[in-house]
Amino acid sequence: MTLSKLIFKNAMRHKLRTILTVLGLAIAITSYAIINTVLEAWYFGVNMASENRIVTRNAISIISPLPLAYKTKIKSVEGVTDVAYGNWFGGFYKTEKNFIAIFSVSPNYIDLYPEILIDENDKRTYLSMRNSCIVGRALAKRFGWKKGDTIRITGTIFAGEWDFYIAGIYHGAKKSTDETMFFFHWEYLNERIKETGMFQPDEVGWFLLHIDNPDYAAQISEKIDAQFKNSSAETITETEKAFQLGFLSMTDAIIQALRIVSIIIILVILVILSNTMAMAARERIPEYATLKTFGFNGLTLTYLIMGESVVIAILGAILGTIATFPLANYFAKLVETFLPVFKISPETIVYSFFIAIGVGISAAIFPSLNAAKTPIATSLRKIG
Repeated sequence: MTLSKLIFKNAMRHKLRTILTVLGLAIAITSYAIINTVLEAWYFGVNMASENRIVTRNAISIISPLPLAYKTKIKSVEGVTDVAYGNWFGGFYKTEKNFIAIFSVSPNYIDLYPEILIDENDKRTYLSMRNSCIVGRALAKRFGWKKGDTIRITGTIFAGEWDFYIAGIYHGAKKSTDETMFFFHWEYLNERIKETGMFQPDEVGWFLLHIDNPDYAAQISEKIDAQFKNSSAETITETEKAFQLGFLSMTDAIIQALRIVSIIIILVILVILSNTMAMAARERIPEYATLKTFGFNGLTLTYLIMGESVVIAILGAILGTIATFPLANYFAKLVETFLPVFKISPETIVYSFFIAIGVGISAAIFPSLNAAKTPIATSLRKIG
């Protein structure tokens, strides 16, 4: 019998214990994969940020507006090739649970995102109609919207009922592109603000800049901010990645809590498997003594115990990974409003298997050392 067959037979010797251990590991691996996917989805915007895009916002906070008049000065800075602007528009469709990521933007805003693909005819229609909008493919599918539909959105920040004509439906250049966004004309919002007086008109939430050379992003940012120093609305200009991280910093406590839970899950896996291997090794001490009398050395016993532990860990990882995908699909539907790109990444699967193998090796260290060091005579006393 080869060593690999002996390892597999040892792993299956106590089937019920092995099955329960594998199930425990599978649950832990699934939990880890889901949490890791939540963290990846949370940082999705950061990872998709472009080095050629920088953002100018109010120095006080990201919710404080800036005058639209800043655009001319920003565009005059050397290295800036284009300037767009936008506002966050909180709103929902029909009921509050149908919350949507809605942005009121300048006509050239979408041009700065080459990863957003839209038919040219649809784009011309969008630019020609003040109350038109462009929505992502996933968002349109979610609500059954079609091009040419007129929909009503209820504003939360900018209160009231807002009717939009869907001029086009965009799709992403990559699978990871967010297809749940909703864009409409900033001018449409500004006109309503002027009519109702609910906010100060001619203000924007941020300026989105395209620069020709990312290597000069810091110098360009300093020049822009220097222009508005000591003004009533000072600015902070930063990379798109830093801007996204600024949003996420408001939820830093939640992120840290999820990371801690991930570590706890890994420790739980280690405890479950360590307990199983400790019981198995204790039961087989006399067998190990017999193997030693037949010429098996301590290194071979270590391979046997460690191999059995890794086999059980890998079985748990395989079962956990299989269970992860349907669970993730179900979870994605529940959180599609807040985490539009919720997909199990290949990296998460690879990490799960690496963790399982690492835990399998760690759980077998002490039982294998004990089996290798225990003298044959001491082990044989346990027989009978």
